[in-house]
Amino acid sequence: MKILGILNITEDSFSDGGKFLAPEAAVAHAEKLMADGADAVDVGAASSHPDAKPVSPEIEIARLAAVLLALQAKDIPVSVDSFSSDVQRWALAQGVAYLNDIHGFPDAALYPELAKADCKLTVMHMVQERGVAVRTDVPPSAIFIRVTAFFDGRIAALTAAGIARERLILDPGMGQFVGTDPENSLILLRRLSELKRYDLPLLVSVSRKGFLRKLTGQPIEKIGPASLAAELFAASQGADIIRTHDPAALRDGLKLLESLKEPR
Repeated sequence: MKILGILNITEDSFSDGGKFLAPEAAVAHAEKLMADGADAVDVGAASSHPDAKPVSPEIEIARLAAVLLALQAKDIPVSVDSFSSDVQRWALAQGVAYLNDIHGFPDAALYPELAKADCKLTVMHMVQERGVAVRTDVPPSAIFIRVTAFFDGRIAALTAAGIARERLILDPGMGQFVGTDPENSLILLRRLSELKRYDLPLLVSVSRKGFLRKLTGQPIEKIGPASLAAELFAASQGADIIRTHDPAALRDGLKLLESLKEPR
């Protein structure tokens, strides 16, 4: 199991917008995420929730540039979380370890450059084809087949373009990315093991998501326990990578579950 620590260098991320926008604060938090048990840090410079303000690729790149070299100098593996092709192209030139796209790399014009690179690519499913999340009603009965149809098509397109299959990581999406009904996220968590049929690493990101807040009635500052419960369930269903705001809690939970498997 790998843990991907979340670092938002944004003004309006739903849980910590503005908190780590200053480069020194961002680098310090990345170091804390690693000390707390993260294997890599997922850095996002533009929010993608439904109420996010648009951010130009130039601003996104400037925010990333202000912290990326410092993180790489500290040997911190970096994932760049962006759905902008211009930003992804820039990140490839910087030699990042991962690219994370909430739309699963829809821009075929970028495929030759992706094929030449060697970073891992997180192919995420989202109910919208482009842009930030939009509050969309998707029937729970339709969500799983939408995810598998998306993965079938996108894996075929990427590999046909010469991108090595073993570089791909699959993320079914959670929260508003898969519709307004919390049941959609629950279905994907319950059926996560069925996605192992692709024989590719599965990434799950449920940390502090709105569906957890809807289900528990808790505000975001009290959603940590529900986040951890969902993360541990995802791990039990076959998740290979968990993207989280709290690596320390997740690492401790995973250690306990591992200890319970067999007597010493």
